[in-house]
Amino acid sequence: MTKLSDTQAIILSAAAQRPEHIALPLPESLRGGAAAKVVGAMLAKGFLEEVDADLRKGEPMWRETGDGHGVTLVATDAGLAAIGIEPEDANTTPVGSTDAPTEGPAPETPSQQDIAPKARTPREGTKQATLIAMLRAPDGATIEEIMAATNWQSHTVRGAMAGALKKKLGLEVTSEKVEDRGRVYKLPAA
Repeated sequence: MTKLSDTQAIILSAAAQRPEHIALPLPESLRGGAAAKVVGAMLAKGFLEEVDADLRKGEPMWRETGDGHGVTLVATDAGLAAIGIEPEDANTTPVGSTDAPTEGPAPETPSQQDIAPKARTPREGTKQATLIAMLRAPDGATIEEIMAATNWQSHTVRGAMAGALKKKLGLEVTSEKVEDRGRVYKLPAA
């Protein structure tokens, strides 16, 4: 499956649920230059395409073409496939096909919920790998110790623990107050 950013996945998922797979409106938090950058990348990858907006139907407009017409954004078959949705015409038998229908029930395919996410492993020698090693040490590590080892600021350390470790890697970071050291963060041994 194609690697998408969270924002791209949200845009395509919302478009898949709308009539004619229209990708607008974009998420409320995506505005201005950020919206243009994300949409530009999705257009370049073929996940979205610009089509004439039918303003009489009330279709939202992405941009004006300059000649009084507007264009809207529509998710393409490639965009839908990137989020695991087959194109609507993918289930039709091609013209001239000679395959006879098979007898018996169709084989079951696992649903998206049945498929376990692929475990991510950090690359060796990265600051994230250093962070994980420090947290897996028997004594754990404090924010200050991690800051010294990674040259990160405190908010970056906290963000890495909450985002990369907990959310993306599924690791459970624990903390406890240790006398003479302050708050110590730990990961269970691998």
